[in-house]
Amino acid sequence: MLKTAILAALALVCLSLPAEARPRHHSVGVNKMVCVETGTVLHPVCGMGIASAKPIVSSREARRRARGQALYDAMPFGMPTDRAGRALPASEVVGGRPAGCPHRFCGCGASLHLFGKIIPRLNLAANWLRFPRAAPAPNMAAARRGHVMVLKRHLGGSTWLVFDANSGGGKTRLHARSIAGFVIVDPSGAG
Repeated sequence: MLKTAILAALALVCLSLPAEARPRHHSVGVNKMVCVETGTVLHPVCGMGIASAKPIVSSREARRRARGQALYDAMPFGMPTDRAGRALPASEVVGGRPAGCPHRFCGCGASLHLFGKIIPRLNLAANWLRFPRAAPAPNMAAARRGHVMVLKRHLGGSTWLVFDANSGGGKTRLHARSIAGFVIVDPSGAG
């Protein structure tokens, strides 16, 4: 009887104590939240209760936005613009996979952009390397085995504004990208 009373009292004491949940491992930016306005890293639970006019984004999104801003800051001619003169964002989605293009559609999207039609042999990015070599210029293609994109405007150094079909997530983007490691070819030449 005494044993039962002691165990019941011990259980009552244990159940009445506040529970402390502590993370077992420190996350590497996965659960961190960053205030857009100040750049302050917030606790994922405590930071959500802060009333602010600015939204709170993940640290990954904050780093992505900072990279895009750094690209604009480094541009010698100002921000890239579309044909109407409107400023383009760091990465503008201009479409998805075009109808009739295969699952890996960078070559197909580039041929549609440059020639206005699907050229089946250009669906394979490596086939773009058969075109004559050229210096980087607008409407030239930057190709390598596995990917091809169309150069639109020089932004400085090896960074170009490119038309990039299948640039990730099944999207076609117009964005700033380095052409380092790519071979520049002239698609208007005989291939």
